[in-house]
Amino acid sequence: MFFLFSFFLKVYLKIFSLSEMVFSNGDIYVGGFKGALPHGKGKYTWSDGTVYDGDWEEGKMTGKGQIFWSTGAKYDGDFSGGFLHGSGTLVGSDGSSYSGSWRMNIQHGLGKKQYCNSDVYEGLWKEGVHEGCGKYAWNSGNIYIGNWKAGKMCGRGVMKWENGDLYNGFWLDGVRHGSGFYRFVDGGYYFGTWSRGLKDGPGTYYPAGSRHPSLTKWCSSIDYDDNRKTMLSHSSSLNSQEHGAPKPSVSRSLSEKISRSLSDKISTAGFFRSSGRISHRAMSLDEDCSVCDSAREFIAHDTSGMLSHASDEDQHEMRDCCTLVYEREYMQGVLIKEKIRSSAVPSEKNKQRSKFHAKEAKQRSCMGIFEDHRRRRSYYLMLNLQLGIRYTVGKITPVPMREVRSSDFGDRARIRMYFPRKGSQFTPPHYSVDFYWKDYCPMAFRNLREMFKLDAADYMMSICGDDGLRELPSPGKSGSLFYLSHDDRFLIKTLKKSELKVLLKMLPNYYNHVAAHENTLITKFFGLHRITLRGGKKVRFMVMGNMFCTELRIHRRYDLKGSSQGRYTDKDKIDSNTTLKDLDLSYEFHMDKSLRKSLFQQISLDCMFLESQQIIDYSLLLGLHFSAPEHLKTLLELPETNHSHGSNPGSDGATSIGDLWIPPSGLVLVTHEPNGSTAPGPHMRGNPLRAHSVGDKEVDLLLPGTGRLRVQLGVNMPAQANRKVLQDEANSKEVELFEVYDVVLYLGIIDILQVYNVRKKAEHAYKSLQFNPLTISVVEPKLYSRRFINFLEKVFPEQP
Repeated sequence: MFFLFSFFLKVYLKIFSLSEMVFSNGDIYVGGFKGALPHGKGKYTWSDGTVYDGDWEEGKMTGKGQIFWSTGAKYDGDFSGGFLHGSGTLVGSDGSSYSGSWRMNIQHGLGKKQYCNSDVYEGLWKEGVHEGCGKYAWNSGNIYIGNWKAGKMCGRGVMKWENGDLYNGFWLDGVRHGSGFYRFVDGGYYFGTWSRGLKDGPGTYYPAGSRHPSLTKWCSSIDYDDNRKTMLSHSSSLNSQEHGAPKPSVSRSLSEKISRSLSDKISTAGFFRSSGRISHRAMSLDEDCSVCDSAREFIAHDTSGMLSHASDEDQHEMRDCCTLVYEREYMQGVLIKEKIRSSAVPSEKNKQRSKFHAKEAKQRSCMGIFEDHRRRRSYYLMLNLQLGIRYTVGKITPVPMREVRSSDFGDRARIRMYFPRKGSQFTPPHYSVDFYWKDYCPMAFRNLREMFKLDAADYMMSICGDDGLRELPSPGKSGSLFYLSHDDRFLIKTLKKSELKVLLKMLPNYYNHVAAHENTLITKFFGLHRITLRGGKKVRFMVMGNMFCTELRIHRRYDLKGSSQGRYTDKDKIDSNTTLKDLDLSYEFHMDKSLRKSLFQQISLDCMFLESQQIIDYSLLLGLHFSAPEHLKTLLELPETNHSHGSNPGSDGATSIGDLWIPPSGLVLVTHEPNGSTAPGPHMRGNPLRAHSVGDKEVDLLLPGTGRLRVQLGVNMPAQANRKVLQDEANSKEVELFEVYDVVLYLGIIDILQVYNVRKKAEHAYKSLQFNPLTISVVEPKLYSRRFINFLEKVFPEQP
């Protein structure tokens, strides 16, 4: 019987040009060959029972096929070069399954996965994790639809919980972070901002039944502009994603080939890098897919239709009788301020006033046309800027690194290029208008980026990636346009011609200053460019580092010059994003002795440099992150026992400073771990700072709820902010009371393009410092820096 079976098997193999090969390790191959290599249809069986049955090409699994692992997992789909590559379905031994796109054995592209615990994710994948648009449904009934990055919810998205609560807004690393609104199951709404999952900043709570803003309009106001994003991506070169693997070399023998490429079989764990249940994780908008449309539909429908069960007009009619609205301010989840206002029906007087405003709006309708024109112009400038920077960085990066020469700063240190809309031999087609591009001192700025440890690819992707730039309202009176990169790392500002000349003139000395002082606080410049549009209109841009790019929320911002003339902000115009001025500052900041010494040493060096360049009217930009919520509203009282003057440790970890009793701090300085998980500040370099309180060793900052942060000059610097508390006059005669807050400081010197030798600007600057204009002719920039430093020494007083 066995003889007959062997005979018919040999006949079958001969008829279909198939052969059988048995290897020394027990593996068996049955199928077609090309020379000594499997080719065509074939079946390979490993000694442990794993089987592949499908197409081969010169010794590699390529084409359609099936693979069955000894563990019980199986895959049916496309192969290329021995890898799962294309589209296919994988069923794991644990009962989970994935159906969709693959690249080199990893989920990549559009796909759907059902986990063994019945969770389901459908959307885009990148290198085995969720990234892009997607929908995740937990077995508990919770649903998230929106953007993901690196396997976590990141960007715009909507989460609907099983109990009916809903959040629509922005996410970061799987938690609520940014603007959004929360709808409670009882019909109440909270509009505000979140930081790392906690309410942080101002917001408004609308109880159930009260009037609230139109959800449709609110969603559209913060929604992504998909058209703007994809327009720029179309103008770039073709997608470089591979759709097939290169043909392998056939110089080795069949047994060597098989042993090297097939004996190390693909394990089930290799495919399921994220096979375990994820905890509220999600993706980003890198590709167009149907799930993105589903996400937008869910966001629009579920927030304004399905959830409210009524149109905006119906909602307003239902709530005309309504009640109270609560304006609140949170700090790291702690409610620190609340104001109640009425949400009553509009009176007849208000209705008549609304009619008057409607007539006035008709007269001003032409202003809308000009505003649309301005926005269109700003949009085209943004596209042109991204195209130009992509071209420049791509051209200069391959050039070998070298020291800069004097010629790298001269008039000939330019890169010029014409970008026609239809494209050219050197430039891609694009959706903007024709423009000319000029890049100033490309080698000098390339080296500056290297000095600041800025990777060229990261720089280009931050500014020129598909997520694009967003325009900011101008914070000053210059009328400049401001753009912020999507990851908040870079700020781009338009310049006047005079400012461009100042920067180019000081650039060689600025370069040397940065090289000599690695942690300078002066504005960090990464590029200088000019765009010329048809008709000769020229727009100049400067790319700078955003010193407020941090995972911590900046609760207060100050622009400090050391002046009192006009240096205050109208209280009615203050909101969470307002940059306050000198007279608005009501705090003193107490820092570690060594940290303060390092700070003022660098401020003095930077001011000396600005003096040498005849620069005036600069300022210190100060950002405050308030921490340790349990101490936010601490009103300090004198202890029962008298304390000697100075700083002495208390038995419970508290500290006394004169008559001031400071509770244990929520910020802890610990010895720096060189190989730890600390992250440096944006665009910073050099070693961490040393702190006197830990034996003058390099330190990191332990922050409750955030983790370990690297302390660097101007970044993540801990301090205590003291503010006097206003009291009744009777009480104030007895003792002065203070509020003490733990804060993290971010500092930088900005506005360094105001030159002393322009008399009109000098007069304006020194008037603001309350100098007599008649004495300006004998005043030098050194006087400005002296006044500037003296003021900062009062803001950051030295501790005994």
